[in-house]
Amino acid sequence: MLSRRLLLTAGLTMACPAVLRAEPLRLRLAHGLPVSHPVHPAMQHFADLARQQSQGEIEITLFADGQLGQEADLLSQVQAGKLDLLKVSASLMERFHPAYKVLDLPFSFRDRAHWLAVTSNQVGRDVLATTAASGLVGLTYYDAGARSFYGQRPIDHPDDLKGLKIRIQSSVMMARLLRLFGAEAVELAWSNVYVALKSGVVDGAENSVTALIIGRHAEVATHYSFDEHTMIPDVLLIGAGRLAAMTPSQRDIVHEAAWASHHHMNRLWSAFEAQSRSQVEAMGVKFGRPDKAPFIARAAPLTDEFAGEEFSRNLLKRIAQS
Repeated sequence: MLSRRLLLTAGLTMACPAVLRAEPLRLRLAHGLPVSHPVHPAMQHFADLARQQSQGEIEITLFADGQLGQEADLLSQVQAGKLDLLKVSASLMERFHPAYKVLDLPFSFRDRAHWLAVTSNQVGRDVLATTAASGLVGLTYYDAGARSFYGQRPIDHPDDLKGLKIRIQSSVMMARLLRLFGAEAVELAWSNVYVALKSGVVDGAENSVTALIIGRHAEVATHYSFDEHTMIPDVLLIGAGRLAAMTPSQRDIVHEAAWASHHHMNRLWSAFEAQSRSQVEAMGVKFGRPDKAPFIARAAPLTDEFAGEEFSRNLLKRIAQS
C-alpha cells in the first residue's frame, strides 16, 4: 500500500510540478504619471529585474496614470498596507521627515552632476531610510529634472513673480519660497494643471521642461525660464511592513533591482529631457535663462533657517561636500 502511495505521489508531481512550487510574491506598484513618461519603463525595468533575479518568485505589477489614485492617496494606501509600492515626489515626503525638506531646499544642488552624486551616495541612501518609522522605506531615487517657472510671461527676476498665482504640488517649502518671491502658491493635483493654466485660475506653474510635453502645458504657456530653483527627485517607496515580511534574499533582490532602475532612469531621463526641449521650442514656447543670483539671494532665508537646526545643518554640509 505504501509503495502504491509513493508511486501515485511521484506521478502527480511529474504531471503537476507547480504543486510543489510556492506561490509567487505578488506586489503592486502605482504612480500617477502616464506610461509615456520615462519613469514608467524605469519601474518596469525594476519589476523585470526583480522577477528575473528571483526566478519568478517576485512578481510586480505596475498601475500607471493614477489608476489607483494620486500620490497623496497612494502614500496613505501604502501606509495602510493596501498597496505595496509607489513612486512619489520627494516634496510629499517633507511631512514624514525633515531630511526631505533639505532635499527640497531651493538651490541645494549645484547642477545635475551634483544631484546624481548625492542621490547615488551614502547621503542619499541615509535619507531614504529616514521614514521607516512612518511605514515607508525608500528604495531609490528617480530623476525628475530641475524645476523652473513657466507661464504667459517671462520670469527673468524674482520680482517678475510678484502678484502671480503659481501652481505647486503639495510642498510647504515651495509655498514659502513663493511667498519670498511675492507670489501666491496654489496647490493643485497634476491632472488639473492644464485646465487651470488654460482658464487663468493660475498664472503659471513650476516644473521641469518635460511637463510642457507630458501635460500639454506648451499649448497654454508661452514662456519657460530656466531658473532651476529646485531639483526635487522622485522616490520609489515600499511599505515597511511588506519589506519586513520578505525573506533576506527577497529584500536583497528588491534593493538591487531598485538601484539598477535608478541608473536606467538616468539614461532615459537625459534623452527624454533633450527631446522635450526640442519639442517645446518647436511649439513656440520662448526659453529664458535668467541670472540665478537674485533668485538665490531671495531664497537665502529658507536655507539660513534650516541651517539653524543641527540635523539639517549637518545634512546640508554633507550634500555640499558630495
